[in-house]
Amino acid sequence: MRWRFMGMVMVITALVLLVQTVPLAQYLRAVETDRLITGLERDAFVLAGRAEEALEALEPAEVAGIAAIAQEYRASGGGRVVITDIDGTAVVTSDDDQSAVGGDYSTRPEIAQALAGTIATGSRFSTTLDEQLVYVAVPVISGQDIVGAVRLTYPAAVVDEEVAERLSVIGIVALLTLLMAGIAGVIFSGTVTRPLRVLTAASERLAGGDLDARADTGRGAPELMQLSSTFNRMADRLSALIDEQRAFAADASHQLRTPLTALRLKLERAHDLLESDPSGAAERLVAAERETDRLVTIVEGLLALGRAGAPTVRPAPTDLGAVARTRVEQWEALAAESGVEVRVEGAPSAGVLAIPTAVEQIIDNLLDNALAVSAEGTVVRVLVTGGERPSVSIIDEGPGMSDEELARAFDRFWRGSTTTPGTGLGLAIVAELARASGAEATLRRGDPRGLVATVEFAGTHLDP
Repeated sequence: MRWRFMGMVMVITALVLLVQTVPLAQYLRAVETDRLITGLERDAFVLAGRAEEALEALEPAEVAGIAAIAQEYRASGGGRVVITDIDGTAVVTSDDDQSAVGGDYSTRPEIAQALAGTIATGSRFSTTLDEQLVYVAVPVISGQDIVGAVRLTYPAAVVDEEVAERLSVIGIVALLTLLMAGIAGVIFSGTVTRPLRVLTAASERLAGGDLDARADTGRGAPELMQLSSTFNRMADRLSALIDEQRAFAADASHQLRTPLTALRLKLERAHDLLESDPSGAAERLVAAERETDRLVTIVEGLLALGRAGAPTVRPAPTDLGAVARTRVEQWEALAAESGVEVRVEGAPSAGVLAIPTAVEQIIDNLLDNALAVSAEGTVVRVLVTGGERPSVSIIDEGPGMSDEELARAFDRFWRGSTTTPGTGLGLAIVAELARASGAEATLRRGDPRGLVATVEFAGTHLDP
């Protein structure tokens, strides 16, 4: 009976895990596809910005430079790049032999859509490459004119590989779950039936898309409670990953779509006023330039945030005091234009552990925020402290923040008010860089006013 019960428990658990894996794989595939297309859109806009001058002049040297960038992007693991002129003729491709240069791409639906001024995304089968491709095509805009298009394609098989990699981790957890269920069935055959039904129900709910489904860890044998805890940790991790990807993809898509829509409207209005009201058209072109700058800033912020979140580099010893003095020297001229004094105080040297360039980026982002809210005649202080937990604090004399604003300040794309300049990524980048360096970023109100932004690092000895 005991062995039969153990076999039954293991069979039921295996079936439940199989049932939840199929819809989970489909969901992960959709998420990975959205993430890939978002990344390709971001890269396509960056390449379009770099290709603008080359497509305007079509000088061999400039075209060769863009071709080198396209090949470097492809070699680094990016998608296949095709850049066409306004006629749909390929000017640059990422192929090493450049065999497609000069080819007519105007018949490709995505290229035609991009040349018409619309972003094209989706997937299609390539008869040339004999594989399914995910593509993104964006227009290259110079002023109010479309001068070409950038298309990035990526093998859809990459999505399958990402899903398989994630499912392999879930598979390992599933095997552990199966083993623990068998042990519980042998030892506690008389008391495990009811808790196991609860666990099975939770697994089925999770397989059906209920990411809040959790197992009861307070009942049953110790092995079964451990199994339930393992299941809950798996569900928590899976839910957190999916929520994070959803939120980031939605926020990034929204933040990029807004300036693009505004830019297009301003350009269309400027075109309508070009003959009847040249001065009004000029004003809208200036506004369009500002919107373009904002779009570039958002894209650069997203790239920086992505790099900050990649745990591929280990923290290394850095002199916090030396970096702070260097960054203050770089910001002094800009601060002086606004009538604001920037000065560094505290320890001349402090050894900290941080990933490369993290300290520089943290200080730059905090100084940028402080100067944006500082009035003429005020002082922004950069305070460096030593000890076992060295820190750097940027102290301004601006309006400060409320408790609610302090609680949300590190959220991505959050800004204190609609009139606050910036993209809402600066403090998010600071928090991510601090986390990657094993540091902690905090904000508090100054006395009597202003804001104190502090990042506390792990201390280390600096070699002479």
